[in-house]
Amino acid sequence: MVKREGIDVLRRVICYSRPYLGRIALVVCASILVGATDVASAKLVQPLVDKVLQPQDRALIPLVPFFIVLLFAVKGSGKFVQEYCIKTAGALVVQDIRNELYSHCLKLSLGYFNQNTAGNFMSRILNDVGVMQRATADMLVDGIRESVTLVGLLGLAFYNDWKLTSVAFLVLPLAFFPGICVGRRIKKNSKAGQAVLGDLTAILQETFSGMKIIKSFGTEERERDKFMRENRNFYHFIRNVALYDSLSAPIVEVLASIGVAAVFWFGIYRVINGVITLGQLFSFGTAIIMMYVPLRRLIKLNNTAQTVMGAAERVFEILDHHPDITDAPDAFSMGRARGEVVFDHVHFAYDGQTVLEDFSLHVSPGEVVALVGPSGSGKTTIVSLLLRFYDVQKGCVSIDGHDVRKIASESLRRNVALVDQETFLFNDSVSGNIRYGCPDASEEAVRKAAVAAYADQFIRELPAGYDEIIGDRGVRLSGGQRQRLCIARALLMDAPILVLDEATSALDTESETVVQKALGNLMRNRTTFVIAHRLSTICGADKIVVIDNGRVVEMGSHAELMAARGFYHKLYEFQFAGRNGEMASG
Repeated sequence: MVKREGIDVLRRVICYSRPYLGRIALVVCASILVGATDVASAKLVQPLVDKVLQPQDRALIPLVPFFIVLLFAVKGSGKFVQEYCIKTAGALVVQDIRNELYSHCLKLSLGYFNQNTAGNFMSRILNDVGVMQRATADMLVDGIRESVTLVGLLGLAFYNDWKLTSVAFLVLPLAFFPGICVGRRIKKNSKAGQAVLGDLTAILQETFSGMKIIKSFGTEERERDKFMRENRNFYHFIRNVALYDSLSAPIVEVLASIGVAAVFWFGIYRVINGVITLGQLFSFGTAIIMMYVPLRRLIKLNNTAQTVMGAAERVFEILDHHPDITDAPDAFSMGRARGEVVFDHVHFAYDGQTVLEDFSLHVSPGEVVALVGPSGSGKTTIVSLLLRFYDVQKGCVSIDGHDVRKIASESLRRNVALVDQETFLFNDSVSGNIRYGCPDASEEAVRKAAVAAYADQFIRELPAGYDEIIGDRGVRLSGGQRQRLCIARALLMDAPILVLDEATSALDTESETVVQKALGNLMRNRTTFVIAHRLSTICGADKIVVIDNGRVVEMGSHAELMAARGFYHKLYEFQFAGRNGEMASG
């Protein structure tokens, strides 16, 4: 009922249960106990009919309710142990899978995240693993219990009358073929449904993150329609899963009725002919009827297995993806760098499209280098290669003479601090955000960094000061305040190399002035790479590198490049003329 690759997926899921074999052993014991009570119930029908009802023995009647209560008490106790142990074991297994999946995601390269939506990752970590938890627990509980019950009842049936048992099972093979077809359809629709659920999660994530934009453009109706369309699409897959899942039970019921009918037809003749007693027939009939219940559940369990495989395949797709950026076997920790950075004939392409071609640059310790050029010229890619978000295809990027690919990632990150144009802050306290790169920093060090970033004053004005929770992505702060917190975070990290990627691009003039002062404190005695579209903000750089189409077209100080009247001069004049035009029109 399950293909070879499906068995491999299920085996892989079950491997996660090895640390909890003790609980599963209890489940097996409890399942044997539950199965034994079902077999005993069927077996006791014979003495009930032959020794109590037919001879009308009143002395044995008081024992009947005693045995019934005893059987159900034993069965109930077994079911409790079974359900509790397997569900807690299932929860622990899925906790391990979810932890491994999340940890693995953190190791994946930035390029992989750029190719997939955040909603897709969220759906796999939360929804797909949740499906695995629920379905795997059901599979283990029902699979063990029903298998034990089925084997016990089957043994009882053959013990009572092997000929009648053979008649009952003539239709058994027919029950498996519909189960195979139904299971395949369920897996296909379940996996597709989980993919659509990932799209739904992505829409939710975008909606709540971009609520200000949605409100400002008045596109609530459009977003609602998009969500409802995807939600309707998700329903179609869930409906198909429900349809095929619901079909399996009636099919088995009909086939089972044929077997039961054949048993009683043949059995009645055997009773009349004196081959078996009436009690034996009823005992046998009870065993056969009870046998089809676990059989039906086991066939239905195939549907659950297909659901697990659909979700597990999506989870394992991520777990099986190897990170593009990993530490080399001989990677070393370099300690605190001096700050010399060299790009030596670097080539880099995204998906076959060249971004940098034969790019070379030497930056001395403590030097401030500005990277300027049109959008898409490769400025952000340069610093991404320095941070080793990506690896070069040709050439080399080195710090203090060491290829960044040979430096341990942790050591590299300690030596390079990033202040990005996207001021990302966590839903944590102010001090928690400043401490993000140095969680053990003292309160005094946090405040000193905030003072240097010109953030201490507005922090003290917050209701809870440094303990104020600033909301998702720092939504309760202004753009300038968020940027200054990011600068304080970089200051506290105290890395010798600094990357400023459009750090003031989204600020108004007043905020930019304060942030520039904070950046001045941050850049002091550090090798600094500055990416800025506003050329007026980088006039004081030691070296300005002009990039176009992934190549260096000019390099020098502001005065030298203006005197050369080349590409940089044109960019500067264009921006200056644009500003004058705005001022004149105002």
